[in-house]
Amino acid sequence: MGGCLGRNRERERNASASSESVSRANSGASGTRKNHPLCHEVIRWKSDIPLTDGQLRSKRDEFWDTAPAFDGRKEIWDALRAAATAYEACDFQLAQAILDGANVSVPNGFLTECYDELGSRYQVPVYCLSYPINIVKDFNGRESPDSSENAGDGDGSELVLKLRLSSTCCDVKLPVLSSDTIFACKRKLKAQEGIEVSRQRWYFGGKLLGDKLRIDEVKIQSGYIIQVIVNQEELCRVDS
Repeated sequence: MGGCLGRNRERERNASASSESVSRANSGASGTRKNHPLCHEVIRWKSDIPLTDGQLRSKRDEFWDTAPAFDGRKEIWDALRAAATAYEACDFQLAQAILDGANVSVPNGFLTECYDELGSRYQVPVYCLSYPINIVKDFNGRESPDSSENAGDGDGSELVLKLRLSSTCCDVKLPVLSSDTIFACKRKLKAQEGIEVSRQRWYFGGKLLGDKLRIDEVKIQSGYIIQVIVNQEELCRVDS
């Protein structure tokens, strides 16, 4: 009876030691992946098929809309999207803060390969991080072919939008019409602030505003701010 009890206790000790050994092994394996600070340079790349600004934005939107449906957690994908937007605008400090807040590590220093605190892997394609060096600018970067469609009918009521520019982190006021499209508003911002239309991306409520969307469809309440991400790729690119 005493011998049986002794054997049972010995098996319990062995099982406990084995479990602790496995736990330590797993802990060591997860700890081998180092987290590096986000690199302060924009990736240079060339598209196999030259893309216009609109085609590139559509390609990005498709990725961000579908990626969470296949793998990983939505809150991590949302954080990566926000970090990618800040990264492209060369606001590396904000991008790093977003990653740290979401407990996302970047072993190679770039958003192309990321891991959450559970060890799940997330890959962000390079076309979501910077413009290709062979981007096609419509009419030398002035206006898109369908700009006449996006001009608005001019019958809307007058209002003033409050915009926050990522390039200066300052707020500006832009007089527009409620019937104006986002593209028409971008042209007005270009006339007022000198920012090329092709370098502007407008966000409201965390969503990208398409060029053909009209201001009255966005339903912007008084006092709310539209975020304008100004693409700074020409100023921030670092030759590899």
